[in-house]
Amino acid sequence: MSALAEQDLRAQARALREGRASSVELVGEHLARIERQAALGAFLHVDAEGALRAAREADAARAGGAASALLGLPLAHKDVFVTRDMPTTAGSRMLAGYRSPFDATVVARLREAGAVCLGKTNMDEFAMGSSNENSAFGPVRNPWDARAVPGGSSGGSAAAVAARLVPAATGTDTGGSIRQPAAFCGITGIKPTYGLCSRYGMIAYASSLDQAGAMARSAWDCAMVLGAMVGFDPRDSTSVQHAAPDYTAGLDAPREGADPARPLAGLRIGLPREWFAQGLADEVEQAVREALEQLRGLGAQLVDIELPRSTLSVAAYYILAPAEASSNLSRFDGVRYGHRAEQYTDLAEMYANSRAEGFGPEVKRRILTGAYVLSHGYYDAYYLQAQKIRRLIARDFLAAFGSCDLIAGPVAPTVAWNLGEKADPLANYLADVHTLPASLAGLPAMSVPAGFGRGEHARRPVGLQLVAPHFGEARLLHAAHQLQRATDWHLRAPAP
Repeated sequence: MSALAEQDLRAQARALREGRASSVELVGEHLARIERQAALGAFLHVDAEGALRAAREADAARAGGAASALLGLPLAHKDVFVTRDMPTTAGSRMLAGYRSPFDATVVARLREAGAVCLGKTNMDEFAMGSSNENSAFGPVRNPWDARAVPGGSSGGSAAAVAARLVPAATGTDTGGSIRQPAAFCGITGIKPTYGLCSRYGMIAYASSLDQAGAMARSAWDCAMVLGAMVGFDPRDSTSVQHAAPDYTAGLDAPREGADPARPLAGLRIGLPREWFAQGLADEVEQAVREALEQLRGLGAQLVDIELPRSTLSVAAYYILAPAEASSNLSRFDGVRYGHRAEQYTDLAEMYANSRAEGFGPEVKRRILTGAYVLSHGYYDAYYLQAQKIRRLIARDFLAAFGSCDLIAGPVAPTVAWNLGEKADPLANYLADVHTLPASLAGLPAMSVPAGFGRGEHARRPVGLQLVAPHFGEARLLHAAHQLQRATDWHLRAPAP
């Protein structure tokens, strides 16, 4: 069984389907691995009893003829999705011990598909961060190099998948929080089109940007998980009515009319010159360029494009997201739920003390920034201008997709940095420069393993970012899968 736990989600599903393993055995092995590697800090809560109970139910259902794709397969949820049978903290002391009376839609849909949840993964507090060092319960360590960050905010999910603690996990992406940790941990992660996955039950950071997605070892595995997550939800006002296809269908086949030896023939991949400019580490550019040559060898055509306003994405995002956060987090006041200070003399002091004690430094920083840009006299100067820039960035993508089918580039300008290395918040913000444009435009995007750094960074992964037009998830997954059939970067595993 230990060998099977090292395999990807697709292989584990085949083993269950063929009767070579039971869900109880598979879940038990992963729970043991989680316990052995607790020092990674990937999990905030593990529900061994509940997972084994669900595994027994899955085995019974399979014996009765049930055959859903995810039946009996283990996964984990980022601790930003509320769950009725486990605590939900969003990585914050503000919600320490909180239990929701209901499941998030994403959680419920994966449960209905038969997936077995092992626990909740660590994350930057309220999804605010790029390194997972902002968690109130301690940082996550990168399985490839314990000195390094795993990326954030979905760093716990990324580390858990990379370390083979689970074959797949959910994450959320506001400005790159699936793609960047996926790149840093050498796994595959996809952020779908905004509105494709329900946000109901997902603790909000920036409502116009937050989106749930899947993290796994391969594009095929992400396709399996994402297919169960998507779908219209009337409880989410931003949910879109869009028929979700079987994302695994056709992944092995070449593009229509293409030679099987060149399965991506006819696919035009745009390379924005702004994404390969000053600030991109040589080791990252080299790995990304080599991955692009692999895509060319598979028949894709590489074309130069421009996204002139993408350089403004950091400034626009760090006005818009904090503005929404300052509104969304106003509900955490110590009155209805969440942390309440023990020492106070009146209601105003209770509010102030509860929020001061419950929120960490980065959350406070973003709340203050957001309140400032929304205040009288600054709304027009900052918030409104950032919204205009956001629209221009979206138009740039629309224009670019007139001459290409996908856009490719680096996920992050560097490999993972050391824990504690970037104490300056601005340095962390700049790490999102390549992921923010697609988030601001609401586009689907993913990170695909593309190699490693050089020299002292030889064990720190590099990710290739692929971006598609709205609802282009199938196109993204197909290109990524074909690349992974020709390379083995996604098969590499860190030492246990």
